[in-house]
Amino acid sequence: MNEQIEYLHQVLDQVRNEAGKVIIGQRAALDQALITILAGGHALVEGVPGIAKTILVRTLAHLLGCEFQRVQFTHDLAPKSITGTHIYNEQAGVYELVKGPLFSGFLLADEINRAPAITQAALLQAMQERRVTIDRQTYALSPNFCVFATQNPVESVGVYPLPEAQKDRFLLKIVMGYPSQDEEQLLAARTLTRDAPEILLDLGIVQPLLTEERLVQLREALSRITMPKTILRYVVELVRVTRNHTSVKVGAGPRATQALVLTSRAHAALSGRTEVGAEDVRAMALPCLEHRLILKPDFEEKGLTCAETVHHVVSSVPTP
Repeated sequence: MNEQIEYLHQVLDQVRNEAGKVIIGQRAALDQALITILAGGHALVEGVPGIAKTILVRTLAHLLGCEFQRVQFTHDLAPKSITGTHIYNEQAGVYELVKGPLFSGFLLADEINRAPAITQAALLQAMQERRVTIDRQTYALSPNFCVFATQNPVESVGVYPLPEAQKDRFLLKIVMGYPSQDEEQLLAARTLTRDAPEILLDLGIVQPLLTEERLVQLREALSRITMPKTILRYVVELVRVTRNHTSVKVGAGPRATQALVLTSRAHAALSGRTEVGAEDVRAMALPCLEHRLILKPDFEEKGLTCAETVHHVVSSVPTP
């Protein structure tokens, strides 16, 4: 096995094991968050309050040696509150940049759908280009810059639905559900001790495994994971079928194809393989495609969901 791939596998196993000391359950969400980071994308995280969305992102930022910032999005949050602004320094007689939370490694945009469109739009340049423009000056962000934007799927009062163009910028949609009874029992017991998830991080018991520079190298090692032409054709066919499905008004675009290719490769790496297989594509189809589909109104009225549509698409396309 190539040394870079072997190093990649070892580090990913270490990160998962260390994260498991803090995060109780949520293994699928943890893996999908790691895949998002490896593939150099951003994730939309959906789940009810208190489901460990913040602790998940904070833990990964700590383990991977990246700065973590959290912004609570509200209806009156201005764009400059996240980008930063220039402030006049009277002593020096110059305007100085006061950087906003976008100048970090990992940004948790909490309840992103509570902010108005003008503030949500301020994220688009940063997410797409890893750059931000402030007062006509453009600044580079960290090469590891990653946005995890959360939204509550239950509440509809005081929220602004994300535009389709913005949702398409998210590589994955990570759905976090309730823990199992045993997991919640363990959480309840640990809450009374120094092993509570938040305390473990605050006390520094879980140590960083990487630096920002090594994280960049870890991403570069992904290029050693091969993808056969048959699997590439399989990815393209899956995405194109969504555009002709009877229940779909607007199917997934070319950015979905790119997302499925990148995340399937990262999933193969996380699974300890050196070549992408059909199982990797099937595993990533739902988180890559669900948030990119718009169903026809009559099918929505019948109770059909985008997740069910993706499952139907995957089952209808022959596996190579």
